[in-house]
Amino acid sequence: MTTRKVPKDVYEAELFRLQSELVTLQEWVRATGSRVVVVFEGRDAAGKGGTIKRITEYLSPRVARIAALPAPTDRERTQWYFQRYVAHLPAAGEIVLFDRSWYNRAGVEKVMGFSTPAEQERFLDQAPGFEQMLIDDGILLRKYWFSVSDEVQLKRFRSRLDDPVRRWKLSPMDLESIARWEDYSRAKDEMFAHTDTPASPWFVVESDIKRNARLNMIAHLLSTIPYRPVPHEPVHLPDRPPAADDYRRPPRELFTSVPDHAAQLLGDPEADA
Repeated sequence: MTTRKVPKDVYEAELFRLQSELVTLQEWVRATGSRVVVVFEGRDAAGKGGTIKRITEYLSPRVARIAALPAPTDRERTQWYFQRYVAHLPAAGEIVLFDRSWYNRAGVEKVMGFSTPAEQERFLDQAPGFEQMLIDDGILLRKYWFSVSDEVQLKRFRSRLDDPVRRWKLSPMDLESIARWEDYSRAKDEMFAHTDTPASPWFVVESDIKRNARLNMIAHLLSTIPYRPVPHEPVHLPDRPPAADDYRRPPRELFTSVPDHAAQLLGDPEADA
């Protein structure tokens, strides 16, 4: 993998091209009734969320949706482990992006002791069969592991400390992962040994360089799905009809408008003259 960051102008041009292709993929999924599931896993601060954001930026939320499940409720803890994830699987014509998935059991739950060794063993035994059922039913399943070095992860954590819009990303679990780096490595290795199968392989995304990782992941996803442009009728805007003589717009003073905050930013035009 290259260690050179793609220049910003090249990155933005290629990202937009790939996003245009994602729109074509979306229309193919909708027209053919296909079902797509994309699993995003990896260490904290590995760049999963930023990649998902770029994928969905121009897609319809009615077709492509993100499943980012919170911690299970007391009731969900008594269910079959995969049950709450099944509820988020796509229907015909839908794409679901799992921002973390059923692999929580093989990662954070194992490392933090949130599940028992017996539950972890059962998960590793059942996961390949569960995924095979999805594939056999026609779901297009793709699994991506975002790999980040410990140096880059720590750098990203530090950058969040004083960032008011990203500080929320530093959860206690994130901070704990610093001290448990090797534990997570062992858990990931064991997970891959059981679930990196020919039918449902893991695709590793080297993500120390975010721009490169996003382009690589999106390009690979598109290359694995046999989508094609869907013919559609040309769209023509109709002419606006003449204004009706019997309609008058009510005065603005009758409505409650939001304050003009933007005007405050512009200042006093007379004072600037």
